[in-house]
Amino acid sequence: MKAVQNRFITIVSITMMLFAGYGLSFAETKVTTSGTVADAVTIEGTIEPGQDLYITIAQHDEFKPSDATMPHEKKNFAKETKKQGFGMDTSIPPLYYILTTNPNAFGKRADDTRFGGPAVLLGKGRTKGLYSTYSYLLNDDFNAIDETAKAALGPIKTEDQWKMLKWANESSYGINTIVKEGNRVGQIVIFSRTVLADESSTNYWDKGTKINLDKATGKFTATFQPYRHTPPETKFDIYVNGAKETDFALAGKGFWLTKGYRYMNPLWIVIGAILVGTYFSMIGAAGGLLMAAFQVLVVNTAGPVGVNAANVLKPSNMALTLFSPLGSFYRFAVVEKRVAWPVGISFGVGIFIGSIWLGKYVSALLPMAAYKEWLAILVVLMGIKTLMEMTPKAMNKRKNIKAMTQKFNAAVKKAKETGEAMEMGSIEPIKTGLTDYRFKFWGEEFRINPLLFAFLGVLIGIVSRAFGIGGGFLLVPAMTSIGALPMYVAVPISLIGTCFSSIGSFFGYVIIGYWPDWVLAGAIIIGGFAGGMLGSRAQKMFSEMQLKVVLACTLFFLFFRFFKIEVWI
Repeated sequence: MKAVQNRFITIVSITMMLFAGYGLSFAETKVTTSGTVADAVTIEGTIEPGQDLYITIAQHDEFKPSDATMPHEKKNFAKETKKQGFGMDTSIPPLYYILTTNPNAFGKRADDTRFGGPAVLLGKGRTKGLYSTYSYLLNDDFNAIDETAKAALGPIKTEDQWKMLKWANESSYGINTIVKEGNRVGQIVIFSRTVLADESSTNYWDKGTKINLDKATGKFTATFQPYRHTPPETKFDIYVNGAKETDFALAGKGFWLTKGYRYMNPLWIVIGAILVGTYFSMIGAAGGLLMAAFQVLVVNTAGPVGVNAANVLKPSNMALTLFSPLGSFYRFAVVEKRVAWPVGISFGVGIFIGSIWLGKYVSALLPMAAYKEWLAILVVLMGIKTLMEMTPKAMNKRKNIKAMTQKFNAAVKKAKETGEAMEMGSIEPIKTGLTDYRFKFWGEEFRINPLLFAFLGVLIGIVSRAFGIGGGFLLVPAMTSIGALPMYVAVPISLIGTCFSSIGSFFGYVIIGYWPDWVLAGAIIIGGFAGGMLGSRAQKMFSEMQLKVVLACTLFFLFFRFFKIEVWI
């Protein structure tokens, strides 16, 4: 009888071990959630007493580099897999979280994570940059992880998977292409959430996470907030100390941009595009860059898993730099007749050639970070030159602009006194030639070389294609500095150029397979067109000097943005 009793005890013990394993839960795990993204998810259950808690929440659908279908991503993944030590068929869940009472088992806090500033001067890496913060970094060595903790990783089972997980959550390209969720300091993405502890840690990535574990009984409760831009109907698998316990799915919350990969009411995008389009049409510059900043900071355009965010943002951006000029062009060209057509067409042709053809070769040869930062130097030089043009000495040298400005100011004063509508004046051609175009504006004669600006257009088109912008921030300073044209003439010409660059860049993206998010682009088109009409009417309310001040401020803003010195923005 005693032998039978001992055998029964042994069977029960083995059964409990099978359920418990390395601390596996042996009571039913309960998940409480509203079922929608961004709302808290609570997980309750019991593990073996005395054990640390490891809850792994992994997106059911995984991604591997060989899934990438777009050309740039294919090329980058092929390069990164060799460099980082994982394969093209290595797969990981794009959204992956470990809620634990022992975060040090998987990585550690890095107290000197540097960011911001020009890489061409400071170099790259965690020890370089203008600003310092702290972050959580996964272990470099998968084999150094404690066996109990390693067994709790759920779908991450191999060293290759761990390497890919670390790269995808800690590199800017991985976050912008696979993970899509980043912890930001200022406007710089530092890393993505992976290992979470209770918010009592005071670490910024643990905010909103609550973990309670009674080690004496093994009972636990853990609450966290999933990523608020989790795609609708995303399914997650839950592992508790290594054993798969249950799963849950999250419904969407708001309007989902399928390629923008964000929840966003299109009305907000329309409003943003109206503001940017108005500004753009007034000074003829920075529309694409400001719209790109709006997409990054407000919309958070990300792109589907496997497609880099920039390759959705750029073609969507073309909607503003194309349709905002169209909104203002009727007034500039037909009503006020102040478009210098030979210069505008030559500029446009050069930009089209640079944007649809040459741009892709140049951007492929130059490292993007360094390319952007050398561009920042050019931008700030143009800003300084624009300010210098406003000095009395410079104005005296350009007597035609000074005389035109005086006539314009007198006309504004008269319009205010009489209450009559302000007349802008129109272009009066004197001579038209390939290298010599002359015209009168407000009674003053101006001369410009269309062929020279065709060549400049090619260079600006290359930049436009590389960054998904219209190029107006280079066009206007080039015309006011090199061509010595007044802002009232430079802006309409700039808008012609941005139309050509937008068409060329858009077709350049589409030819190789990159399409915009059509809802996002449609909202930008509506807002950009409306903003263009408002901007063309608002321009006459400002003097030449005021428009140049606004242009200079915009150029300096872009300098800080290109150099990543914008923690304060």
